[in-house]
Amino acid sequence: MWGLRNYSALVRVIGRIFSNADALMKSFRKEEPSAAAKTLNSLKSKGEEKQSDQSSEKKLSSSASSPDETPNGIPNSFESSVDIDAVRRVYDKLLSVDQVESALVNAIIYLTPNVELDLEYLDVYEANPDYLNIFIIVMENSNLHSPEYLEVALPLFCKAMSKLPLTALARLSKLWSTFGLPHVRRMMETFQQLITFTVVSNEYGVENLINDDETVVAATKCLRVVFYAIILGGEVDVEHNEEDDEDAESDELTLHELLGEDRLYKKGPRVDPLEKELSVRPIDSVKPLIPFEDFVNESVNEVIEMDKDFTFFKVNAETKFSFQSCPFILSVITKSQGLYYDNRIRMYSERRLTALYSMVQGQQPNPYLKLKVRRDHIIDDALVRLEMISMENPSDLKKQLYVEFEDEQGVDEGGVSKEFFQLVLEEIFNLDIGMFTYDNDTKLFWFNSSSLENEAQYTLIGIVLGLAIYNNCILDVHFPMVVYRKLMGKKGTFLDLSDSHPVLYQSLKEVLEYSGSLEEDMMLTFQISHTDLFGNPILYDLKEKGDQIPVTKENRQEFVHLYADYILNKSVESQFKAFKKGFLMVTNESPLKYLFRPEEVELLICGSRKLDFEALEKTTEYDGGYTKDTINVLMWFISHSEEQKRLFLQFTTGTDRAPVGGLGKLKMIIAKNGSDSDRLPTSHTCFNALLLPEYSSKDKLKERLLKAITYAKGFGML
Repeated sequence: MWGLRNYSALVRVIGRIFSNADALMKSFRKEEPSAAAKTLNSLKSKGEEKQSDQSSEKKLSSSASSPDETPNGIPNSFESSVDIDAVRRVYDKLLSVDQVESALVNAIIYLTPNVELDLEYLDVYEANPDYLNIFIIVMENSNLHSPEYLEVALPLFCKAMSKLPLTALARLSKLWSTFGLPHVRRMMETFQQLITFTVVSNEYGVENLINDDETVVAATKCLRVVFYAIILGGEVDVEHNEEDDEDAESDELTLHELLGEDRLYKKGPRVDPLEKELSVRPIDSVKPLIPFEDFVNESVNEVIEMDKDFTFFKVNAETKFSFQSCPFILSVITKSQGLYYDNRIRMYSERRLTALYSMVQGQQPNPYLKLKVRRDHIIDDALVRLEMISMENPSDLKKQLYVEFEDEQGVDEGGVSKEFFQLVLEEIFNLDIGMFTYDNDTKLFWFNSSSLENEAQYTLIGIVLGLAIYNNCILDVHFPMVVYRKLMGKKGTFLDLSDSHPVLYQSLKEVLEYSGSLEEDMMLTFQISHTDLFGNPILYDLKEKGDQIPVTKENRQEFVHLYADYILNKSVESQFKAFKKGFLMVTNESPLKYLFRPEEVELLICGSRKLDFEALEKTTEYDGGYTKDTINVLMWFISHSEEQKRLFLQFTTGTDRAPVGGLGKLKMIIAKNGSDSDRLPTSHTCFNALLLPEYSSKDKLKERLLKAITYAKGFGML
């Protein structure tokens, strides 16, 4: 170990090297391999290529790689000239000496402003790609998240790093993806620590938005590089993508553009430039190195002003930073607020256009998407109306939904729409109709490949799902996750069967893992059979003359791939295509696909089945003379069965699911509705309001309320 006199010399050397961009860039260089070593590596690579005759099948079950790829099959376009092992050894030694820490801190403070200027004005990276070595070396300091760095050094470093050109950020992400979980997690925690520390150290408001905090913005941009590294470093599927069903952009000027609103209402979701550069998307991730949830920063979500952030995202993206450009840092609750603003502005826009058209054409304005349906013919009425709208004026689907049941009272301020959705779903998912099949074990529905219904019915259910998101309604839908993955652009694969068809998944998994003779013991061929709507067997060849091709150890990967592709994609292609078409009619201009992952889309559509009545009880308001102390209905329901809780929620709010964020986000009102009588309790589902007469006893209250929630259905009961 160094003596006391040597520390000052060591500190001077550290200061000289770590504060000078040119010196640091040239430090820790790898030794150039000898000519003999290069020849040996070349021969080795060619030998490995000859052994990869079944690489496409191998990629289905694991992430195969070649010498020119990262472990997940993503092409690796560069190798760093930094000897990472040497850097880590040096840091281990240096950080064990107390006096060195301050020298490293001061060196970064001196280094980074010059680096930032170089990147911003001199294009140093384009002239010398090894300039990236500075960031690689500094980020290997395992103490960056400690207080000594958080005040000044790390903020300055992040600002410099955020100035790196896109190609450099992509290279850095690819490199970090090869570093392994502990190192990548440390980097993520370093940037998260800086963001949290900065947020809690400041006060934000209308005059001081978090979007204007340079440190938070820079650290978030740096965190984005790590986010893509954990995707690249995990299991990735970049092959199984559905064809893009969105309509191509029209060259014709829209009325929005003529009105100067094209920037706010422009078509199509945005694409993260780094995502495009790396040719990988979050939805391509099968299993990331670090769970996506770990990238959500609660401190940011607590102080962000989503109305302002939304404006920056849609209008001022070139000049103002929006956290929606880095959606991984936002919670589902926060992102749903952004989606809500987008939906409402589009509804307002459609109302304005309707008013303009009606003035020009001298017609009565129709600012809403109006559906008048008969309760006993709800599917036929809804199908005819929505089909006409989708053909004649699909933009009407962007208007606010307004439903009216024929011969019934009830002004639709949200509650009638909720019941409309519920009744449509009950009808469409009725097994007697045969549009979907139902698995009693998983409690999930799947598309019936031999359905006799026409495609318009599937388009209708797609429109219904889109309208539910657009109008902020929760649906009681039970689909496997692969449905939402396919809606977001992926094809179903073998792994998806574990959720949608677990019995088949287990059988195919046994085929993949079987160590005996498949030909003799299982006698499988590339011809499979399944039953149609009437229980009749249907034979299907996965390959031409499949009945003559036995499944062997050599071709079983291909067999499993083709089997899964048939079940999840080919057999239901026409039904799902119509379903997705309906969904996109409503959502294709929404940032939904950009902001949300498939599991988050499911939460938006279906809500949460977890009912925390204690959280609801804390946010419920009382009116008309009732108080929490005089009548605590919710605390009474906490002790009831799950079924009765759901009936109560259905009666009061129109759905038995909790919204995004849980029941605590639901604003319920319990109000007095007259003196004691035999009348049943009523509700305004539009406002989540329960109206209770002042019953003479608690027993009468319980009896009347249970009767109301058990038998209530329809509007106009008053």
